[in-house]
Amino acid sequence: MRRTFKGLVTAALLASGASLIAQTAVPDIPFDTVPSILQTPNETHVGEVAGVGANSKGQIYVYTRTGHPYATIGDNRTFSRGGSKLFQFDQNGKFVRELGQDVYGFNSAIGLRVDPQDNVWTIDVAANQVVKFDTEGRVALVLGRKPETIGVRPGPPPGAGGGGGRGGPEAGRGGPPAASPAAAPPTAPPAAPGGPAGAGRGGGVPGAGTPGSTFSRPTDVAWDKAGNIYIADGIGNNNRVAKFDREGRFLKQWGSTGTADGQFQGLKGLAIDAQGNVYVADSGNKRIQVFDSEGTFKSQFANVGIPLALCMTRGATQYLYVSHSGDPDGMVDATIYKVQLDGKVVGKFGTAGKLGKEFGLANSIDCRNENELLIGEMTNWRVQKVTLKAAR
Repeated sequence: MRRTFKGLVTAALLASGASLIAQTAVPDIPFDTVPSILQTPNETHVGEVAGVGANSKGQIYVYTRTGHPYATIGDNRTFSRGGSKLFQFDQNGKFVRELGQDVYGFNSAIGLRVDPQDNVWTIDVAANQVVKFDTEGRVALVLGRKPETIGVRPGPPPGAGGGGGRGGPEAGRGGPPAASPAAAPPTAPPAAPGGPAGAGRGGGVPGAGTPGSTFSRPTDVAWDKAGNIYIADGIGNNNRVAKFDREGRFLKQWGSTGTADGQFQGLKGLAIDAQGNVYVADSGNKRIQVFDSEGTFKSQFANVGIPLALCMTRGATQYLYVSHSGDPDGMVDATIYKVQLDGKVVGKFGTAGKLGKEFGLANSIDCRNENELLIGEMTNWRVQKVTLKAAR
């Protein structure tokens, strides 16, 4: 009896040890880096890099938070604009031009993608819009509606004193509140770039969303072979994936708020493989969920920390790159994983920090070339060029 019990305990320990080894013994991928590849004019500055991508010519596009939005009071509405810019650089990181100056949908950048036809797509978390720019820099498609009502501090009531005060501490200040860097409470999903997950505009049943392009803080965009458009919507109230055809006509949506299969607690990234499967970074639930193109749940894996940015490689054998940040600023716990499409982690590279080969909130990954990546960092205000090397 004792021998049997001892054997069971030993087997359990071995099983536990094997599990721990499988979770912790992720090989490090050796790599080199150019810590800051972007070269800007003296009067041009790059702020929090929300999105980076390269086209087929190697030209680099960066969507960045460069300042505060401005609010303009019209006859019956308040319009907020500015706060983010879209820059183009050449293959070596030399500044070429700025695109979309004063575009209505530029408020608070959260992502950028370059599609297979070299169109550039910006995702804005404050404007609730996804904007497509063609190869000439012209606006070709707009998805989403920018909120038209922004609180402005009211004037004092008639006869009020106080030296001309303009409203109490809860009055609006001409725009949405700034994102708090504080960590979310234990029962809430972790904070994501652009604000805490679960916050945002929108009404109706949480998680349901409004059919169409009424977004609540969208975070990413992706496309299938047919050109259908998928939007991660996002870190607001909706917690859904919205699907449109190539012309921008709404087709369907899936997802709601929760922890079950097909539910999300803050969608941060999207990627689509050659078979049309949709990979979703479900940050709040610390997992990647996989769906077919119609939104049917297929599988999930949860061995990549808190997933933020996703990037799918091209070629016969595809891999998924996943950036992980264990804290809202990416300064304590961060790395980037290389993952097979079945969820097996091939390796990882980088740690949290501000030096070369370190990442501060890696919010965007471009992996057009499997072994040469561009990493956009929010906290460090830069784009790193990473070159992966074969293990020795």
